[in-house]
Amino acid sequence: MASTAHHFCSSLSTKASIFNPNSSSSDLFLRLHTPNSLSLRSSSISPSSIELTRVANSALSRSSSRICASLAHVMDQSLGSKAPTIVEVDLGNRSYPIYIGSGLLDQPELLQRHVHGKKVLVVTNTTVAPLYLEKVVDALTRGNPNVTVESVILPDGEQYKNMETLMKVFDKAIESQLDRKCTFVALGGGVIGDMCGYAAASFLRGVNFIQIPTTVMAQVDSSVGGKTGINHPLGKNLIGAFYQPQCVLIDTDTLNTLPERELASGLAEVIKYGLIRDAEFFEWQEKNMKALLARDPNAMSYAIKRSCENKAEVVSQDEKESGLRATLNLGHTFGHAIETGMGYGEWLHGEAVAAGTVMAVDMSYRLGWIDESLVKRVRNILEQAKLPIAPPEIMTVEMFKSVMAVDKKVADGLLRLILLKGPLGNCVFTGDYDRKALNETLHAFTKS
Repeated sequence: MASTAHHFCSSLSTKASIFNPNSSSSDLFLRLHTPNSLSLRSSSISPSSIELTRVANSALSRSSSRICASLAHVMDQSLGSKAPTIVEVDLGNRSYPIYIGSGLLDQPELLQRHVHGKKVLVVTNTTVAPLYLEKVVDALTRGNPNVTVESVILPDGEQYKNMETLMKVFDKAIESQLDRKCTFVALGGGVIGDMCGYAAASFLRGVNFIQIPTTVMAQVDSSVGGKTGINHPLGKNLIGAFYQPQCVLIDTDTLNTLPERELASGLAEVIKYGLIRDAEFFEWQEKNMKALLARDPNAMSYAIKRSCENKAEVVSQDEKESGLRATLNLGHTFGHAIETGMGYGEWLHGEAVAAGTVMAVDMSYRLGWIDESLVKRVRNILEQAKLPIAPPEIMTVEMFKSVMAVDKKVADGLLRLILLKGPLGNCVFTGDYDRKALNETLHAFTKS
């Protein structure tokens, strides 16, 4: 039915409106304005899956694809199926879907349609493998006897995101005699996704791969957009490649086994989207943070969907981070310095990004680019999410400066930063700022 809906959408004009998005009612009204106007009503879809996409300044084609995906979802829901919500990453002939929903690992056709060749290598870690590896292998092979699945189980943790661990993936691929038609599958959080993706980009100069993220961090951010890579002792993610997956499959049920600390860490990236480009989403988060921390299924599904929509829109416009995509790194320059300075794995990525976000917001305020009220709102929401709002005491000004000097956003010796400017939902990526403000922020958050 989804394909029928998608085909039907191709003949529709792009003007659409969604009514009653914040109602407690389960009714959804989607009206597509066409020469022969059509209205569709469904009472079998929850408010959390209603699209609240900001369409201002969006390309017409992206609006159309999101509308079509939503229509397909509603039509499938009306038939009582467990059809996933689909967000499309629009990259021309390298476009791919992000499937979002509960129980998607029990729908083998979703994965199997994106497998190339007869051999699959699942890359996972010691934490995730006992929970989901068997289920994924079943999804890949059920009713599909021609496919054989190998797996490599890596140690768990940011400290293992390095060349030595990456070689274990290549070792397994070569020992298993995988060829260029094989498919790599990343099953785990951001570390696994980044390493598996980089391995796929490099093995035989590029093979097919699929992302199955199992943490909030990976589901809302790292699995989408094709950034892959490993860390170097001198800096985070300095070695890698842009390499897009065939699909991203987000089974929200995998979050049921996620530790509280990992859950909170992922919310740092959710908060980021609201701050840099989606004020309405940020305001929704302020009202629903308790529900997110309680893992309310509707709230969590909505947060994941909205985050993926925001990232997909940015990636479709700037795949390789020439400008716009860099804004997704709000707080990351300070945060990466914390992760590197502390030693990988001591602080989770989202914890470091949260503290880094507070520092970026502080600097934005010192430059006179934002109001004090926004500074307070950022601190409040991060505290609500149980995230740190200051770097660890061990960090010094010199530690920050030395790591930030080799940040990927340095160009011609100039450190460019993502800072907030203007009302909520607006930011800039710039090297044109008063260095005094940066020094003041660094000194305000460190003891030296």
